[in-house]
Amino acid sequence: MAGDQVSNKQVILRDFVEGFPKESDMYIATGTVRLDVPEGSTAVLVKNLYLSCDPYMRNRMSNLVGSYIESFKPGSPISGYGVCKVIDSGHPKFKKGDLVWGMTGWEEYSLITAPETLFKIEHTDVPLSYYTGLLGMAGMTAYAGFFKVCFPKKGETVFISAASGAVGQLVGQFAKLTGCYVIGSAGSKEKVDLLKNKFKFDDAFNYKEEPDLNAALKRYFPDGIDIYFENVGGKMLDAVLLNMKVHGRIAACGMISQYNLKQHEAVHNLIQIVVKQIRMEGFIVFGYYSQYPEYLEMVLPQIREGKIAYVEDISEGLESGPAALIGLFSGKNIGKQVVAVARE
Repeated sequence: MAGDQVSNKQVILRDFVEGFPKESDMYIATGTVRLDVPEGSTAVLVKNLYLSCDPYMRNRMSNLVGSYIESFKPGSPISGYGVCKVIDSGHPKFKKGDLVWGMTGWEEYSLITAPETLFKIEHTDVPLSYYTGLLGMAGMTAYAGFFKVCFPKKGETVFISAASGAVGQLVGQFAKLTGCYVIGSAGSKEKVDLLKNKFKFDDAFNYKEEPDLNAALKRYFPDGIDIYFENVGGKMLDAVLLNMKVHGRIAACGMISQYNLKQHEAVHNLIQIVVKQIRMEGFIVFGYYSQYPEYLEMVLPQIREGKIAYVEDISEGLESGPAALIGLFSGKNIGKQVVAVARE
């Protein structure tokens, strides 16, 4: 009941992380929380239902300088995107019982002091967990990077690395719906089969089985690549640059192969950007959230008509959170990694 004090399980960052993160870099602690917001506050108290595991969270485990997002604070709960139910609200935009998605703590209950960043969930005829990905940050990332950075045209060739992940699987399907020829890379036979059979990519390959990425890309794209959706970086980016077409476009969304390295790998083929007049643009999804209504208008009918497939890998319970998050960096997840904290 409102005003009661209840226990609040939390995922705490032990200390800043160097190299590959481990489950032991986080631990579960139990605090307490009052089930109401302080009088006069515009904060919102939420019960967390689903939490999103995303690669960018690795960077927040480090002591960042000059980043677009703050580091986690050692000894405090980590945070990320989640789907929540409003328990109490001092903000006029939200009321008790509302469902929302946005930044929240990795804990059972969170007091959100900047609720203007939350999105109210109006459409509940689709699974709520979708708002951690397809209808949340990952979906907006795929939409912005593909349509607003790459400006695709029917008949173009598209390559997506880490293609079975939360963003990649959507970019590929958006590309197919646009009339493009789409190839994806992933790290296991199961993921490759998923790309070809579930997401209907034109083809896909396991990059771990390709000793020469340049040769592999020449095999799959004999006439070159128009659009590359970059999720990996390093050796993959180097090989892609050699296979881009003149006036090709690269949307730099992430570079997961580099996140756990103390010294980032060099990219040797950057001259191709000049020679082929390639446009390579990095982007952060925060700058595109004003277009979220436009995205929903496009994607909701496609979901309801079964034109978009979406795969989630759901771990049960907040205690499973550290393992689920760390598993991203070794490719353990199949599809969008989600932690289910509560089912309303």
